Amino acid sequence: MERVHVGGRRITGAGDGPEYLVVVVSAGFDGVPWLERVRQAQALWDAAELGAPAEVHCYTPVEAERKRATVPAVRQAVEEGLELEA
Repeated sequence: MERVHVGGRRITGAGDGPEYLVVVVSAGFDGVPWLERVRQAQALWDAAELGAPAEVHCYTPVEAERKRATVPAVRQAVEEGLELEA
């Protein structure tokens, strides 16, 4: 894993969208079907412990840049949310 961005209403205060939006960026996702990536990452989120479910997005670095340019919620999580590095 290279980067994790955590955004959403609880982090950025945005009025619309999920409570938490997690963007996981890793070159290791290359060749892994998108839905499989998301299911595995989603299973790691403990909604009971963190107080709300998360919408999880899993991208390769190239995909992440493309989504950052085209998906406002992803852009907000990357630009205004918390960034965690492995």
